[in-house]
Amino acid sequence: MKYLGAHISASGGVENAPINAQTIGANAFALFTRNQRQWVSKPLDKTSIKKFRDTCQELGFGPNQILPHDSYLINLGHPEKDSLIKSRKAFLDEMQRCEQLGLNRLNFHPGSHLNQIDEGTCLKTIAESINWVLDKTLGVTAVIENTAGQGSNLGHTFEQIRHIIDHVEDKSRVGVCIDTCHAYAAGYDLKTENGYNQTWEHFDKTIGFQYLKGMHLNDTKKGYGSRVDRHELLGQGFLGIELFKRLMADARFDAIPLILETPDENAWAGEIELLRSFAK
Repeated sequence: MKYLGAHISASGGVENAPINAQTIGANAFALFTRNQRQWVSKPLDKTSIKKFRDTCQELGFGPNQILPHDSYLINLGHPEKDSLIKSRKAFLDEMQRCEQLGLNRLNFHPGSHLNQIDEGTCLKTIAESINWVLDKTLGVTAVIENTAGQGSNLGHTFEQIRHIIDHVEDKSRVGVCIDTCHAYAAGYDLKTENGYNQTWEHFDKTIGFQYLKGMHLNDTKKGYGSRVDRHELLGQGFLGIELFKRLMADARFDAIPLILETPDENAWAGEIELLRSFAK
């Protein structure tokens, strides 16, 4: 079964996210468990936690259908010590919130070297950050999202992601989320049938499908290999609609959250319906 959803608003409390997801016909969703524009947020209260858990159970959203996302402020590869510590503490808080909510994965952008350290050092720092947080939490997998490679962001090649995984001590609690827009912008040709097959073969050989814990389904406003991260509505960007037909017919992407981050939330219900029609 395909778990299809979108990055849903949790405005007014995390307990509203599953309700908002059901409203658009989703059987999966992503959310921020705290204000992603602030370094520090007030703790989740017991009432919100219970309501979230109860509502998810009532509406049929299990942990494997939910892909929370951390704050974009966090940089687990930061070259400066004080800023790195700040990012690690914020990521720990995010992981602990997932624990409280009964969630089993947290999606994050790996980090940036900011042109101050070499790529290898930054990738190892990211892995060390993951180790530091996993050592202080239980049951939540750290899910590395591929990036478009914009600026000094790392994680835009499967080899870079593999390098991080290789340095994570508990490999049972590290995973990967592939964003279709990011992959295409980074130089992975998901658009053509041959490119699609080669990309996933390379992914399996380099990383392995056992690590795939979710996907972001986005078209792109920018071209192949542009290294620019700009999402577009499905079928209206450079990727086109055929990619999403292939994904929906591909059993390798069953039973993981497939999350829309396309730029118009009013289109999400229609996009989910369209994707579901491809899966029949």
